[in-house]
Amino acid sequence: MVLVDENDRELGTGEKLSVHRSGTLHRAFSVFVFDAAGRLILQRRARGKYHSGGLWSNTCCGHPRPGEPVESAARRRLREEMGFECPLHPSFSFIYHAALDHGLTEHELDHVFTGTFEGTPQPDPAEVAEWRAAPTTEVTADLAAHPERYSVWLRPALEGMLKRK
Repeated sequence: MVLVDENDRELGTGEKLSVHRSGTLHRAFSVFVFDAAGRLILQRRARGKYHSGGLWSNTCCGHPRPGEPVESAARRRLREEMGFECPLHPSFSFIYHAALDHGLTEHELDHVFTGTFEGTPQPDPAEVAEWRAAPTTEVTADLAAHPERYSVWLRPALEGMLKRK
C-alpha cells in the first residue's frame, strides 16, 4: 500500500495487513456508480474479506498499487470486484480514521470517483456477496438508522459525494 501524508505526498509503502494494524495513513479510493435510473449500485462485501465482511458499501473500493495512478486502480478494482467497466470521474478526496473489526484501523486519504452504468453487474463472489441498486435517499436513511450494516467509510464518502452532486 502507498503511505502518504495529509497532502497525498508519498512517504513509502507498506504491507496491507500491517498498515491496517498500525493505522498508518495510506492512499485509497471509493467508487460510486449509478444506474440509468439514478440509483446507487451498492455491494455487500463477501464475508471472507479480512475486514468489514458482510457489510454493505459503495460500488467498490480499494488501494492503488505503488506507481499505479488512482483512477486506473479504481477502474481495475471496479472490473475485478463488480465485473463491469464504465467511465469514472474524480469527485473529491477526504481523510478519515476509524476502528474496524478484527482489531484493525482504517486511516485513509480516500479519492472518490463517480460513474454511470446501464448493464447488470457480474460481481466476483470472492469479493462481493450480493449487490443492489437503491436511491441515495433510501441508502442515507438506512445508514442513519442502521450504521452497523455498512462499512465505516460509506457515510463520509456518501455525504461528501452528495454535497457535490
